[in-house]
Amino acid sequence: MDAPVTFTYLCIGCPLGCRLEVDEDEDTHSIVEVRGFSCRKGKEYALQEHERPLRMVTTTVDISGGPWPRLPVRTSRPVPKEYVVLICDALRKIHIAAPVHLGDIIACNVLDSGADIVAACDMPAAA
Repeated sequence: MDAPVTFTYLCIGCPLGCRLEVDEDEDTHSIVEVRGFSCRKGKEYALQEHERPLRMVTTTVDISGGPWPRLPVRTSRPVPKEYVVLICDALRKIHIAAPVHLGDIIACNVLDSGADIVAACDMPAAA
């Protein structure tokens, strides 16, 4: 067996910000060891980040009839990292009208990711 390949990550699971190392077998791509974590969250984060990184998407969409031209939105759950740019591109085509309330669903199951796009704040109709 060749020496394992080491990947490094910075944990965001808690305020400690542990520097994580994941050793992977170069031939089988299986994880050999996870090091550097100070808590259970760290080990889980390292495994998830190495095998299938997930991200929350936060951005804005066009809105008319409100006091501001953009509405902050977010995904209802983390999505695979490779979807982030694709979701942002898809949201550039969305145009909604005020009023909108915090938590309103703007788009369902965006790009079949399993995540909805939800309003991150209230947007009243302009007076």
